[in-house]
Amino acid sequence: METIMHELKRLTVHDGRDIYDMLQEIPADENGFLNSMARKSFSEFQMWLEKSVKNSEQNGIIDGWKVPETTFWLYENDIPVGYGKIRHFLTEHLREAGGNIGYAIRPSARGRGLGKILLKLLIDQGGKLGVNKFLLTIHEDNEPSVRVALACGGVIEKQYGNRYYIWIEPA
Repeated sequence: METIMHELKRLTVHDGRDIYDMLQEIPADENGFLNSMARKSFSEFQMWLEKSVKNSEQNGIIDGWKVPETTFWLYENDIPVGYGKIRHFLTEHLREAGGNIGYAIRPSARGRGLGKILLKLLIDQGGKLGVNKFLLTIHEDNEPSVRVALACGGVIEKQYGNRYYIWIEPA
């Protein structure tokens, strides 16, 4: 029986074709999760990596509205299968639409419990970034993500409009 290994790696400027290919498989906007690299060129991807590293190293609000955000890749046996973003803190706008964590699993790897693995690992990393409570805003028709958040200790604070507001406090 093959051992399955999962690893979370922080985005770097040296990430390559395997990550780029995964990002091309994930839709540009699916259930509110935005993949800004969908349908972009490899050179645009490389520029985005540089910008993303700089963004993760910022403090405070950037450009009047953005907060620092760190991106991580989930690998399964050295193959990228998903990714997530952690916002270091929330503004009032992000409390309404966004939250601290967003994540996606590439379509070819779905249905195997990777969302739960990824969310747990992101929560662990978020704690190291100084986040002690996480808000996920999940579209009400995204039942798999609601189940993942609840399985990771999430508590539904409210349902408003077309979203669930789920808070997770690390153990």
